[in-house]
Amino acid sequence: MKITKYQDQEIKETPHKIDVREMYNKATAQAVLMTLKPGESLNPHKTPVDVFFFIVEGTPTIHIGDESEVCEADTLVESPADIVHYLSNDSNSLARILVVKAPRPISLTKVL
Repeated sequence: MKITKYQDQEIKETPHKIDVREMYNKATAQAVLMTLKPGESLNPHKTPVDVFFFIVEGTPTIHIGDESEVCEADTLVESPADIVHYLSNDSNSLARILVVKAPRPISLTKVL
């Protein structure tokens, strides 16, 4: 059994400049846990594989294509490959989101 603790993972360098920690990374999937402080957001981007977001804490806004929705904890949101998407936190509290890409991308995400 392999156990990965969030607090033991280093913050990854990303173009989004937010707290992102890798939790799982295999050929079949990749999972990161990101924390958005109030007012923080990702840059709009396209991912070459399907992605889903599971809201662990807070109420971030998920933007996919032309749709945007504030989502509560314990909610899963799907985003298909090659669709512009991003997350923002317009609330006054932290938002934590588990981001899973399947399969793990072999080409880079395109930041717009």
